[in-house]
Formats: sequence, structure tokens, C-alpha cells
Amino acid sequence: MLGATGQIGRVAVRALAEDGWDVTAASRGGGRDDDWAGGVRAVAVDRDEKGALEGALGDGCDVLVDMVAFDRRHAAQVAALADRTGSAVVISSGAVYEDDRGRSFDTQGEPGGFPRYPVPIPETQRTVGAGDATYGTRKVGLERELLAPGEALPVTLLRAGAIHGKHCRTPRELYFVKRALDGRRRRVLAHGGLSRFHPVHVSNVAELIRLAAAQPASRVLNAADPRAPTVAEIGAAVDEVLGVTTETVLLPGPPSEGGIGETPWSGAHPVVYDMDAAGRELGYRPVTDYVRSLPETVEWLADRLRGREWALAFPKMARSYGEVLFDYAAEDAWLERHGPGA
Repeated sequence: MLGATGQIGRVAVRALAEDGWDVTAASRGGGRDDDWAGGVRAVAVDRDEKGALEGALGDGCDVLVDMVAFDRRHAAQVAALADRTGSAVVISSGAVYEDDRGRSFDTQGEPGGFPRYPVPIPETQRTVGAGDATYGTRKVGLERELLAPGEALPVTLLRAGAIHGKHCRTPRELYFVKRALDGRRRRVLAHGGLSRFHPVHVSNVAELIRLAAAQPASRVLNAADPRAPTVAEIGAAVDEVLGVTTETVLLPGPPSEGGIGETPWSGAHPVVYDMDAAGRELGYRPVTDYVRSLPETVEWLADRLRGREWALAFPKMARSYGEVLFDYAAEDAWLERHGPGA
């Protein structure tokens, strides 16, 4: 498994080992997770180092699981190993989809550019074009390159939703957890708090990987939790875990000037993935759902934040969203201007 010590990889290694697979866990650092069985072999592999991946693969493997493939170059690496690989399971993304007007995650920052997808989005929904410009276009290039060999290398591509769980470098739940821990008892949510960006817990992705490894085929499947909660429901669920009460101020439309009301889940239209195909093709049943999995995530976040600045605890989150994520002064000024009935 490539990317074994990442957020999904840690759980997927354990799931495969418990299912009876002999697992070689490859990562740049060659580390181990405390939850792995002793039989898991950990190795250091930098896929960007010439010959490193081929060397680690040795005589071959039954299944290559790739968590860290992002573009056509990575796809070509995997495809080149077809003679030594029985099948592959590769993580893709729901960011590949576009709506019938060509809108996608790539256009969401433009006026009127947020995509209006069907609810739910099936795997047959059209995608953005392949290219090197964005995360989504690179993932499409990855998918097309890996599907091209067909039965010569069966590849299951999992189009993941908003991944959540422990060890996330950009945890969306931080938005609500930090506010609660900081004693914030009012929050502003745009779009009436009804935004839905379909999450998927790491254990559900791991279950899809486990099932796909045992049933090789060339296909694309969505990867999402059994339900897509609204952003208001997510905030309430975090409050429940932490035992606090927060007043929610709803904006009927988009975020106010300065990003007031914007969250990591905010969107003008719902993003919900259809999971029927995974059930039909793999016999997939979710391991958990958002609310049941949340306490573990919240505990992990609170522990990471203890005694540390959030930007130091989660530097990638800080780079992705910036200080505006927790600009309490601007939020308080907005609430003051709009009064108690805002």
C-alpha cells in the first residue's frame, strides 16, 4: 500500500490485515501505526525516486493500493507495473465531476459558478476534462490513464467525498470544534445552514478498499457516508459531543462580505454522492456514519489543539483557508451591526 501512514492508509492497512492479507505498508518515512498488527511490514518508499516503487514491489503483488496517486504521471507508474500486479485500488475524488453547464469545484469561486449537480451524483455524471491545471483535472487524467489497460490491469477508482476522521491535515470539523473550545456561543452560517458536502469517514473508505481488493475489476465508484448532513446539523452534532450550546445565526444567501458565514462545507447547492453502485458491485455496507464517528474525531482534534496555536497544529489547514477561518473580531463586528435578530 502506497501512502500507508496517511489518514485513510492507517485504517485501510488495518482492515486488509484483519481480512487476512499480507500487507506491505509503504510511506516516505516508513513508519508504523500503533493499531497495525505485528505482521504488517513497513517500508520507506519515495515514489518520485527513480526505481524506488519498482524495487519495493519486488516480484509483484496481488493488489496494489495507492492512496497518493494524483496525476497521469502517477498513473503511468502504476500501469507500468501491470505485469507484476494482479489489480489495483486507487483513491480518486468527487472533484472530478462537472454539472450540465460545465461548472465544477474549479469554478465555485466565480459568480454563479458553484455547480448544481443532480442529487445524488451517479458515477455516470460527466467529468471535467483531463489536464494539469487543477486537482480535479489531474485526477481525471489519472482515472483515464488507469482505466485504459482494461483487464490487463483491473483498477478500482474510488471517488471520495469530504474525508473525515483522525489524522486529517485539513479537518473541516476544526471549524466548529475550535469555536466551541474558544467559548464562542454564536455562529453564522450562510445558505440558511443547509449546505451539504457529502462526507466519508476513513473507515468507510477502508471498507470499500477491502471489498474492491477481493473483487478486482476496472470501474469507478463513489465513496461516501450513508448520509450527507447539512452544515447546521454538523455544527449541532459537534456541540452535542462537546456538551455545549451554540446559537446559530442563519444567512439566507451566500456569505457576507469578509467571508462571514462561510465554512469548509459551504456551497450554494448540495453535493451528494450516489452509493448504489458500490452496494451492487461490491456488496458494500457502511461501517459507520457521520454522527457515530464524530466523538473520536472531536477528541483527536481537541487533543491536537491543546496548548498549541491552531495554525501550528494544522499548517495545511491554515494554508488552505487562512486566518479568515477564525476571524472572531470581524464576526463579532458583523453580529453587532446586525443586532440580536441577525
